[in-house]
Amino acid sequence: MGKKLFISEKPSVAQEFARSLRVGGGRHDGYLENDDYIVTWCVGHLVTMSYPEAYDPKLKKWRLDTLPFLPKEFKYEIIPSVAKQFRIVSALLARQDVETIYVCTDSGREGEYIYRLVEMMADPCVRQKDRRRVWIDSFTDEEIQRGIREAKPEAAYDTVSDAAYLRAKEDYLMGINFSRLLTLKYGSSIANFRHERYAVVSVGRVMTCVLGMVVDREWQIRRFVKEPFYRLLGTFDGIEAEWRAVKGSPYFGSPKLYKENGFKTRQDAEDLLDQLKQIEPQEGLITEVSHKTEKKNPPLLYNLAELQNDCSRMFKISPDQTLQVAQELYEKKLTTYPRTDARVLSSAVAKVISSNLKGLTRFEPEADHAGEVLAGETWKKIGRTRYTNDKAITDHYAIIPTGSGLGALKSLSSTAQKVYRAIVKRFLSIFYPAAEYAKTSFAISIGTESFFANDRRLVKEGYLKVAGRGNEKETASKVDVRSLKKGMKLKVDGYEVKEGETSPPKRYTSGSMILAMENAGQLIEDEDLREQIKGSGIGTSATRAEILKKLVSIGYLNLNKKTQVITPELLGEMVCIAVKASIPALLNPKLTASWEKGLTGVADGSISKEEYMDKLEGFISRRCSSVMEGSNSLQLIKYYQTSASYYQNRTGTKRRRTTRTKTSARSRAKKTKS
Repeated sequence: MGKKLFISEKPSVAQEFARSLRVGGGRHDGYLENDDYIVTWCVGHLVTMSYPEAYDPKLKKWRLDTLPFLPKEFKYEIIPSVAKQFRIVSALLARQDVETIYVCTDSGREGEYIYRLVEMMADPCVRQKDRRRVWIDSFTDEEIQRGIREAKPEAAYDTVSDAAYLRAKEDYLMGINFSRLLTLKYGSSIANFRHERYAVVSVGRVMTCVLGMVVDREWQIRRFVKEPFYRLLGTFDGIEAEWRAVKGSPYFGSPKLYKENGFKTRQDAEDLLDQLKQIEPQEGLITEVSHKTEKKNPPLLYNLAELQNDCSRMFKISPDQTLQVAQELYEKKLTTYPRTDARVLSSAVAKVISSNLKGLTRFEPEADHAGEVLAGETWKKIGRTRYTNDKAITDHYAIIPTGSGLGALKSLSSTAQKVYRAIVKRFLSIFYPAAEYAKTSFAISIGTESFFANDRRLVKEGYLKVAGRGNEKETASKVDVRSLKKGMKLKVDGYEVKEGETSPPKRYTSGSMILAMENAGQLIEDEDLREQIKGSGIGTSATRAEILKKLVSIGYLNLNKKTQVITPELLGEMVCIAVKASIPALLNPKLTASWEKGLTGVADGSISKEEYMDKLEGFISRRCSSVMEGSNSLQLIKYYQTSASYYQNRTGTKRRRTTRTKTSARSRAKKTKS
């Protein structure tokens, strides 16, 4: 009987498989082996797409007459730095005594792509062997054994592989063609303006769209003009209420108003204040009272985007750092697979969730809460709640603690421990009831005018017992309003004019940008609404953090490490100006998201790979032709000058990167990915 070969994505993961399969001895260079099993690994990507000069040496030089570059057959090559490991893996795949191959790379599109590239470059005999796909959500023994036991034929993931190849081709073709095209058209004007010898315009399918979102937000802030407004507040027997112009008031629909609850000028607000003071007696009449119980359900579980957003807000760490931590927690068996878009459990996991909970009773900071959940009944019914939904899961369910691997906690950094506890709290929260608030709304009239107030008090802690209050704030009055009734009269304590001013749009933080990317450019604060409209976003959970990191590293964006606020650098703004003048479609979040949706369609079999490729090549060809026909680089100088004026007094960031050689700059553009 032949041997079984297991191929993981990283050496550390290979060690987990070897341990689970009890492949103890038999260590070799690049793999482990016993009488039944061989365990080996990639080191991330072992194979990559070749640069254009591999097709034709003439393509090494950037020229407009060589664009668009759209090869019919794509070339690939082994990455020199990991060539030794490729040879080891390739030789193992081709060994005659290897009968079954288990693909154990990360369970996602990118992991599938890593293996398929190796298989493509290996001996053709590999494709005649029994190849099976291990698709798991954590590295616990139980999950590894389940994944091996239930492994499907590798062919079942052919459409996932097709989508992975197309994503790589799309990023490659857009990066190569548009970076060369816009560098040749606008690079000189950008370099001259910056007093540099060369400038490369790096363009990417997702990268450029994200850059445009940040720059556009900055432009909105610059155009914003603050407007003052003046609200009128009244205090009635200790209850503070706000005036609004409603029907019956002489001010209803008045041009003097700033919205319905304020005036454009202080004088108009003070005129009303004086009028109210003349009314006798100085009493307000309660005309409306509403007592309601407001429930706030526990939030859905973490996917990577939500975790990155919360870690940016709570711990001030970047999405890239959060992903690294989440990956570490996963590899140490503490949590499940991190690169997921789902925020719910699968029905299969819901049936065995008690094992996760039992394990958490050994996690001291939350042991009491885990024990309290186990002592109750809600965990038995979790499969029938909104927290379990097989239809909302594509590749993996939400990020949850496994209840295993707790011995590794001491070796983690303090930040990693905080992130782990946040995941545990979010997980335990779903087994608790909703938090309940007593909400009282009432209206008070005096003369023809009306004042309104709300009182919100927490009456049942529910899941907040685990999650903490966070942003859940009470707006309770100093006076107990629960006894108020319609028709009651309240004594006027006084009036006050309060000045406010309109606020500009907020800059993105690293976390809010991840959420905006997930929601196709929309920064939606309300969690439930985000979940309702969520579709194909910009980039994927696996790539968004890397895209932000790249934009910072090439000097297009600045990320404040203390606040995690993102702002453009001058070079990034100039590139955005050039793109807007030439290929504005690259800045459109909805269009960029539609490409990702198309890849999802390929993965689920609803769109053919040929159809997708035809659309991609047509898009590139049309945009190249359009830009070549235009000539507006000199016209952009005035826009560069306007932008530069906002950076002249800027401190705390690098004003300009050192001049790079033409070769190295263009090499970076070749490598542009999404």
